[in-house]
Amino acid sequence: MTAYRYRALNAAGKLVKGVVEGDSERSVRGQLRGKSLRPVEVTLANRPAANEGARLSWLRPRVGVAEMALMTRQLSTLVQSNLPLDECLQAAAEQSRKPRTKGLLLQVRSRVAEGHTLAYAMGEFPGVFNEMYRAMVNAGEHAGFLGPVLQQLADYTEQRQYTGQKLKMAMIYPFILVGVAIAVVVALMVFVVPELVGIFTHTARELPPLTRGLIATSEFFRAYGMWVAIGLIVAMLVARRLLRNPGRRKSWHAFLLKIPGISRVVIAVDTARFASTLSILMASGVPLLDALRIAGQVLTNLVLRADSEAVAERVQEGSSLHRALQESGRFPPMMVHMVASGEASGEMETMLQRAADNQERELEMTLGTVMGLFEPLMVVFMGGMVLTIVLAILLPIFDLNTMVR
Repeated sequence: MTAYRYRALNAAGKLVKGVVEGDSERSVRGQLRGKSLRPVEVTLANRPAANEGARLSWLRPRVGVAEMALMTRQLSTLVQSNLPLDECLQAAAEQSRKPRTKGLLLQVRSRVAEGHTLAYAMGEFPGVFNEMYRAMVNAGEHAGFLGPVLQQLADYTEQRQYTGQKLKMAMIYPFILVGVAIAVVVALMVFVVPELVGIFTHTARELPPLTRGLIATSEFFRAYGMWVAIGLIVAMLVARRLLRNPGRRKSWHAFLLKIPGISRVVIAVDTARFASTLSILMASGVPLLDALRIAGQVLTNLVLRADSEAVAERVQEGSSLHRALQESGRFPPMMVHMVASGEASGEMETMLQRAADNQERELEMTLGTVMGLFEPLMVVFMGGMVLTIVLAILLPIFDLNTMVR
């Protein structure tokens, strides 16, 4: 059976939505009529409804990281309880509160019920189940350890969600602080400064340079502030569009790796994700070359991704993993030493996970240091701006006092 998404009218004339399984659209409509529902629209669950056709693709609902982690955890628990796989998918779909996730699981279940493997069924939804996810499921099915592999996937997804939330929380405060500082300065220039320095504009005496500069800046913000804001927004949109080109995006990523502070953060984030993904793939029984190719796809920086492809080529030619990583020159030395230790001791998966944990701890320390310096710097900046405005206002008053004396 196939999952269908429906919109129907109940006995009270209220529009209701949901997901139901059926052999065909006609059978689904019959089921709805049997429940005293009048069908309005019935579509396949993995296709957008007609009223969503005009929406942009980025506005359509997607399976988030938190929902993916919960879904994987539920599947892991159900599979390890020795239930048939199609029943596990059915139970997970019934527990889901989101119609899109429920429809997705029912579509996967219908493929499994037809005799396909779980990895094959998930392969029809590459936007939800990425290549790493499908490779691990495929390895778990072939080895007969699907439950433990799903549990590892759930742990991995939850860890990625936790790391992502930490990075977002670390960046929220500086963005808010910068936004408030810019808003305060603009408000002072547009509304406060003209009222305060207006009394000096008609004086015959020449104003101090600082006061003249403040008046000119205030007039500029009042006359062209809106155009400057629009120009910045347009520039950001144009830059985003230009960076869609792989060549330009790779050049931009190479430029980021040349900036001392930013390069350290970019390398720490990407190499931690690379090591963690490689560790879990190898622990799930995925061959090393396939694991390197899949783990390289999780790197967001295109230069580092190209380096990972070069590492895979060297390993394929017979080089050891730690030597291939060392020859690339961009992977952290600590990670290279841990990989070498793992190759020597036969505990590659464990050492890779330790390398990932080490990179994440280093990233947390770096962000903590940056945030610790950023707050006093912003306070000094705001104090300097206020001091400049106050001096620009007081200097003409001091000149008037000198003339009176």
